[in-house]
Amino acid sequence: MRMILAADVDRVLDFAPLVETLRTAFRDGAVQPVRHHHTIERPDGTNPTLLLMPAWSDLVRAGTSEGGHIGVKIVTVSPDNNAIGKPAVTGLYLLLDAKTGEPQALIDGQRLTQWRTACASALAATYLAREDASKLLIVGAGALSRFLARAHSAVRPIADIRIWNRTAANAEATAADLKKSGLNASVAHDLDEALGWADIVSAATISTEPLIKGALLSPGAHVDLVGGFTPTMREADDDSIRRARVYVDTRAGATKEAGDIVQPLASGVLAKDDIVADLHELARGEKPGRGSPDEVTLFKSVGAALEDLAAGIAVYEKIGRA
Repeated sequence: MRMILAADVDRVLDFAPLVETLRTAFRDGAVQPVRHHHTIERPDGTNPTLLLMPAWSDLVRAGTSEGGHIGVKIVTVSPDNNAIGKPAVTGLYLLLDAKTGEPQALIDGQRLTQWRTACASALAATYLAREDASKLLIVGAGALSRFLARAHSAVRPIADIRIWNRTAANAEATAADLKKSGLNASVAHDLDEALGWADIVSAATISTEPLIKGALLSPGAHVDLVGGFTPTMREADDDSIRRARVYVDTRAGATKEAGDIVQPLASGVLAKDDIVADLHELARGEKPGRGSPDEVTLFKSVGAALEDLAAGIAVYEKIGRA
């Protein structure tokens, strides 16, 4: 079994090719049960969350028992880690042979998640963001923010990136890192002003109070919501939902887990039929993406195990089976 570290993942993956790998994965499909959530109760502080995300190649649909894979990601989300300088999200990805069940690789799950999450957002943007979108606002300055900036820049002509974070120093650090990679990045000090400026707004926070105000979005904006992964988390307000054509990564996941979808459904602001498409339908050409230059689009991602499987296989095959 291969042990594949974060540096190995970074070495073999690139954003544009991984976007296309995910496009193929969503078009072809896989077996992916809705992920398991488990709250780990603790006597003090915020309770961590344990997430289990299994998926496997659909061998029945493919008509073969050869060449498939099983994968499962084990993730912990510990919000209090930020206070001690550690990542809030950690995890491992286990890749197995679908026929024999033998372990093939153990991959750094945190890095794999960062790559596949950002590239899933970029995949959605290929259908939903204006082709001339050049101004990108990143809301949140965690580790994922750097990946989102680079992924969106791989699929749209991004010329100017602004980073907003509650702690300005973290936004400054992210902007500095992006500059080192050749991107034009700076700090957004006024979130409301930046919302009206941006062509693409990409949010990756664990906020329970909406940060994205729909009334402030510019005509033609695309909103990419990545951070909220429970029904109590929310990054965009009701006005954002009302103004936008709404899309999700998977209907089953988003309508069960994502506060940005679950809460508007519960209040009547959004009906299930108002969700235009998921990534499967977009990748297969079954449903439309952006329809006009001035419409606002909104994509909610909660993460799909299919994405981890596709990215994990890509890493494993590029590094080699030895």
